[in-house]
Amino acid sequence: MAKEAELILDSRNDLGEGPVWYGGDFWWVDINAGTLNRLSSNTGAVTEWQGGGKGGAAVPAADGRFVLALTNGLAFLDLETGVLKRICDPESDRPGARFNDGKCDAAGRFWAGTLTGSAGGTSSLYRIDPDLTCTHMVGGIACSNGLAWNEAGDTMYYIDSPTRTIDAFDFELESGAIHNRRVAVDCGDMAGVPDGMTIDCEGMLWVAFYGGACVVRCDPVSGVALETVTVPSPKTTSCCFGGPDFNELYITSAGQGTSPEEREQYPHAGGVFRVSCDVPGCPVVPFAGA
Repeated sequence: MAKEAELILDSRNDLGEGPVWYGGDFWWVDINAGTLNRLSSNTGAVTEWQGGGKGGAAVPAADGRFVLALTNGLAFLDLETGVLKRICDPESDRPGARFNDGKCDAAGRFWAGTLTGSAGGTSSLYRIDPDLTCTHMVGGIACSNGLAWNEAGDTMYYIDSPTRTIDAFDFELESGAIHNRRVAVDCGDMAGVPDGMTIDCEGMLWVAFYGGACVVRCDPVSGVALETVTVPSPKTTSCCFGGPDFNELYITSAGQGTSPEEREQYPHAGGVFRVSCDVPGCPVVPFAGA
């Protein structure tokens, strides 16, 4: 029997994404609003920062700032002053492109990919090293999305949403090199489109399905779907582990494009949801650059 996630914040995000548990609080972005948001675990208060454009992801940095993946490249955000400091914009010559999902590997490198909103594989995945060097890693992408690494640090998982697959790469932790791309999970028979994801301590992937109203736990070795968490919001976007013991799955969703009929059925579309899990996840790795 499938578990059902509970609403913890009726945020009504247009496009909630990029969830992360950091400093004892829950953080996420609303892409279309261009905001970074924090939900205090102590008070329940929500704090909002403007990110200077649509932000597909935000990750903490080791120096206390956050790194934002924006419409016009990557930037540090100082939470105290609100000041943005640009890092790079590798697709400045492509006005229709913007950055989407992003995450750090175990060495603190930030990986972030782009999308253009047009048909065809014209987007890319980039790696930003601690010295702020930006390297093009994968091309021919349609809509760059979920990222995760296994505990051994030798495999990277990646979602290009329109392919409806979760791919695996051999990963070299010391250098950040990737190779030997192959399909780990075929999502073709699952409801919705694979979007953001995270990984638990047993190496199982938790994948949010946009349009599927669910998060699915998948075995990337066998390719089998093991467990489903239903979400009372049809456009489920991403998830992360949090809570004091990292055994709570926090789930973001989108309200964009919701019809009046869907709003009646899903009054909390665009909210933040949570479900308890038997297997915990791991803490976020901050970006090591400064």
